[in-house]
Amino acid sequence: QGQLVESGGGLVQAGGSLRLSCAASRSTLVLKAIGWFRQAPGNQYEHDLVASITRDGRTHYADSVKGRFTVSRDNAKNMVYLQMNSLKPEDTAVYYCNDPDDPPGPRDYWGQGTQVTVSS
Repeated sequence: QGQLVESGGGLVQAGGSLRLSCAASRSTLVLKAIGWFRQAPGNQYEHDLVASITRDGRTHYADSVKGRFTVSRDNAKNMVYLQMNSLKPEDTAVYYCNDPDDPPGPRDYWGQGTQVTVSS
């Protein structure tokens, strides 16, 4: 799948915003759709897909984030972003970027991820 490195997480109050970044190797970004997954506290083996973007820019969102999150990509910079607005405490999770069509198994290594914590 190539290397994918997430960044941009942090602590934010409810209603705030964060932008996550996913740095991808060129081969990964050129060939694949990229998805943003999240692993909520206590869900050790559950990674929920919240947003994805295809090679040509088509996007898909989970109902829980629709209207609040926006996924985008900059192929020239080998980057994928997740703009998160109107954050809620239930958005608290470790966020990962990966292949939405062939993600790692639940017990496989997903990468470092980036922690997002939303306080109420």
